[in-house]
Amino acid sequence: MNIDLSKNEESELQTESLGEKIETIIEKLPPTEVTLVEIMDIVGADSLLLLTVFLSLIFLVPVSIPGVSTVFGSAILLIGITRLFSRKLWLPEKIGTRKLSAEKLREGFKKALIWFRRLEKISRPHRLRGLTSKGLVTVFNNLSFILAALLLMMPFGLIPFSNTLPAVALIFLAIGMMQQDGVSILLGNLSNIATIVYFGFLIAGGGWSISQFFG
Repeated sequence: MNIDLSKNEESELQTESLGEKIETIIEKLPPTEVTLVEIMDIVGADSLLLLTVFLSLIFLVPVSIPGVSTVFGSAILLIGITRLFSRKLWLPEKIGTRKLSAEKLREGFKKALIWFRRLEKISRPHRLRGLTSKGLVTVFNNLSFILAALLLMMPFGLIPFSNTLPAVALIFLAIGMMQQDGVSILLGNLSNIATIVYFGFLIAGGGWSISQFFG
């Protein structure tokens, strides 16, 4: 199933605020099932960073949808690699065409949008522009983006906040890159650090539990 935006619909997306664009995309989801390819069709002419924000939103709230972290995480990782090497986005067919529950996704996205609007208020264009300049800074930001995507895909999905923290990092990094907001970039990197520390505690705690069990 293909979903194509008309020129008027694309213009509508381009003139809306970021939050309004996300709301428009949510409303355009099909009623039953949706694939990542169809979601990309709905996003239309907008940047891959907007797609990243949209895909990351679902991890701000606890929604049980099998395969979401794998499909969305893989797509975001590929977006990061695409940006790092300045290439066009390519998706493996298995990822792009995997069907997910559109109804559950829509419900989750609407709940997450509340939190996103709160995060969005923190961002302001053209702050700390040294953190958004070109060259090595751009490379570092793209590597941070890739790191957040990898952290999102870590096998801790059933543990609270394990998906939320890297999703927050991705949202801040994507907004920072779109609005050239160094503060958002900084918050994204801090979220990455918080995620690594949190995962470190989880791994250390798991190792301690195993040693106690067999000790």
